[in-house]
Amino acid sequence: MQAVVIHAPRDLRLEEAEVPPLQPGQVEVRVRRGGICGSDLHYYLHGGFGAVRIREPMILGHEVAGEIAAIGPGVTGLAPGMAVAVHPALPCGTCRFCRAGQSTHCLDMRYFGSAMRTPHVQGAFRERLVCAASQAVPLPAGLSLEMAAFAEPLSVALHAVHEAGPLLGARVLVTGAGPIGALVMMAARLAGAREVVATDILAAPLAMALKIGADAARNTAAEPEALTPFAADKGYFDVAFEASGSSAALIAALQCVRPRGTIVQVGLGGGDTTAPFAPLVGKEIRLCGTFRFQDEFPWAVDYLGSGRIDPRPLLTEVRPVGDALAAFDLAADRGKAMKVMLAF
Repeated sequence: MQAVVIHAPRDLRLEEAEVPPLQPGQVEVRVRRGGICGSDLHYYLHGGFGAVRIREPMILGHEVAGEIAAIGPGVTGLAPGMAVAVHPALPCGTCRFCRAGQSTHCLDMRYFGSAMRTPHVQGAFRERLVCAASQAVPLPAGLSLEMAAFAEPLSVALHAVHEAGPLLGARVLVTGAGPIGALVMMAARLAGAREVVATDILAAPLAMALKIGADAARNTAAEPEALTPFAADKGYFDVAFEASGSSAALIAALQCVRPRGTIVQVGLGGGDTTAPFAPLVGKEIRLCGTFRFQDEFPWAVDYLGSGRIDPRPLLTEVRPVGDALAAFDLAADRGKAMKVMLAF
């Protein structure tokens, strides 16, 4: 089979790889669509992020959907030909975090396309993927494979919104209007937010934010004081989702969130982020991190299938896997692309 393999920064290759043998409790998925994620771009552009670096060739990708090609012994509820979205995480199920119902923090997590451990966990940008049957989530009737491939990033957004607490009637700020920020806006609306304001430093993602229903979009590069009015009287927003990983964006959120409001840090950025303690302490703001997701993946599939969340405007282009290098270059251009997918 063909697979998309990263060797070093900007060294992306389409290579032949073996299909692993099918074990009991596993399924083989014929991958059809795969979304290029921000972490894939970090590996492609920089060889990793923070302390996580590529130390050996690794198949990229973790946002995939396809059809069941074969099932292993003991698998029930799935059958060849069934369309599925693939949950990229496989926690151990036995460590103290898994036993406590916090599998996101599993001590032996295997996540497709991750260099967090060595040997690296090979990813899902390949024509045939063997995974645990529990990772294959059947699609509702009528849900396309393109939309199903949004299940993973939507799960990240749903987890962030879940961490924020009740949003019914809330005024919400989203800093960073890339794919995750955009999906957070959609998820916040679904959760009952009455107002959503987006910020970014580029015009294209802000135009998309307005297209998908943001009430306002502010370019903080062109207008550095764009959020100043929202800082009056100790802050306007009930909740802020910081999806850019930028120190400046977090500082702005601290100024604009009201006393006892919440800031959910979604973006990782490229390094350490600094922010003042004074508004955090003085306004008793709750600052929490959010990482990947846990139970939200089946929710994401359901929301996509029902149309309650419709990410179609975010899909920039679908490129054949043979054009993977061009697809990654396009996905890395935030002025031109929101979500680029590979077709296998």
